[in-house]
This record gives sequence, C-alpha cells and structure tokens, in this order.
Amino acid sequence: MSEEATLLKPKDYKNDVEPIWCPGCGDYGDLAAFTQALSAMQLNTSEIAIVSGIGCSGRFSHFIKSFAFHTAHGRALPTAIGVKTANPKLKVFVVGGDGDGLSIGGGHLPHAARRNPDLTYMILDNAIYGLTKGQTSPTSPFGMVTSTSPTGLEDPPLDPLRMFLSYGVSFVARGFSSDVKGVSRLVQAAVEHRGFSIVLLISPCPTFNQVITFDFMKERVVPIPETHDPTNLDAAFRLALDQENYYTGIFYRNDSLATMDDKLEVQRKQTMDKQPRTLDALIAQYS
Repeated sequence: MSEEATLLKPKDYKNDVEPIWCPGCGDYGDLAAFTQALSAMQLNTSEIAIVSGIGCSGRFSHFIKSFAFHTAHGRALPTAIGVKTANPKLKVFVVGGDGDGLSIGGGHLPHAARRNPDLTYMILDNAIYGLTKGQTSPTSPFGMVTSTSPTGLEDPPLDPLRMFLSYGVSFVARGFSSDVKGVSRLVQAAVEHRGFSIVLLISPCPTFNQVITFDFMKERVVPIPETHDPTNLDAAFRLALDQENYYTGIFYRNDSLATMDDKLEVQRKQTMDKQPRTLDALIAQYS
C-alpha cells in the first residue's frame, strides 16, 4: 500500500453515529472543520480524547472515532483535565456550548487558565440554549426575546474573549462556523500550542436564535489584520474591545508558560526521589 493510501482523510475520523442537529446548524461546519484539522495533523484515533458537555454541542464526542466522555452539565473542562493528567500523551479536546462552558461551567475557566493544561477547548457559541428549546444563554444579546425573557433580555451578555484574556488563557482564538477552512487552521494552531487553548466558535442556531444569524454575522465578521502581533496582550484586548467588528483569528498566544504537564512531571520526580521505590520499603515506612 502506498504512503498516500495510508493517509487518514476527514471522513476516516467519523464514526457511524449521525449528527442530529437541526438543518442549517452552525455545529455542522465546526464538525467538518474539526475532522479536517485532525486529518491535516494526521492524528491517530487512538491518540485522541474528546470530552463534551451538555447541550447541542455536547453530542460532538459521539460523532468522532476517539476516546470519548459525555459529562454532566458544566463539568467537561475539569473532566478533561483529569484525562490529560492520567494520560499526558493524549491529544485532549473539550467541546461545549456557551451555556455549558460560560454559565454553570464558567467557574472552572480561570482555574484551568492558572494550571495551563495542554488541551484544546472548543466553545460553540450560538447565544442560546438550543437543546432545551430556546432559553437565554450567557451570550444572548441585550433585548433578545426568548421563552425566559418574553419582554426582552434586560442583562448585558458576557464577553467571552475579554474573560479569557483577563484570566490568562495562553491561547485565545475566535472563528466562524461558515469558514470551515479557517476554523480548521485555528484548531490546528491550538493543538500545536503547548498549553491551554480556547477556540471560541460563532455557531448560529437557525431554529431558536433569529438575532445572531448567519446573515447578521457575515456582515460583521472580519479577519484579524495580518499586522496584529498575537504575543501582545494589550493589542489582543484592543481587538476584543472592538464593538463594531467580530474579529476572527488568533487574538493571543503565549508559548513561554510552563504547562500543567510540566509542573506535574516536576512533582512526580520530586515525589519519586523522596518516596520508597519498592513495596517492601513502602510497607516498612508505615509499619
């Protein structure tokens, strides 16, 4: 068999479970971009672990040939950190929505940033709770009418990018699900980065969100200027603070920080040097 014939194609990463998202859902584009990224990196399916949360995007882990874990609401990130701790050789991905990751799961984000685990978190942001039929989410726009805000949402939305940057996440990017190739490149860059990577994906819900639509976003999505320096945190904040444009691309990356894996390896070595190395010695220590 030729080397070309052995290459894994995007379709080779899909299993027999078919997506059940609504027609036109942005998550289809994110899934296509993800399999393209895996193919471009030629990751073996035995090297991949996907931990997903609750919501429409929570079923993401069902559709990929990989180790997979579908967690409780808001607990995908700490579960994934546990997976990475147990097996640092795995390429660990977290996939969840704005509700799962920024509401009940939002408290895990700053602490994950502090630890800097070497994993990639894809947040599929549709600014609505789609699976439970259209309640407001943390990123729903002000004034939006939903089943839980019948007179219009009176609270301003969270700004995920500014949150991630202020928490110290070492890789922050944003993509648009209609730009499959662009999202694929962002996922690849996130995986190549050693540390905690977040890729925020604008992923419109055509069923329950008639405000943040594909047409609305296409008029506002703008690629980050090529002159932008992603190592400049101040410049990243300036892009994130822009109220007129939805910039897509890599806002920030810091490749100089020690990862959680690095710090755990130091702890392991220090512990092993101080602890007995044999079972008999260990028993004798406590007898």
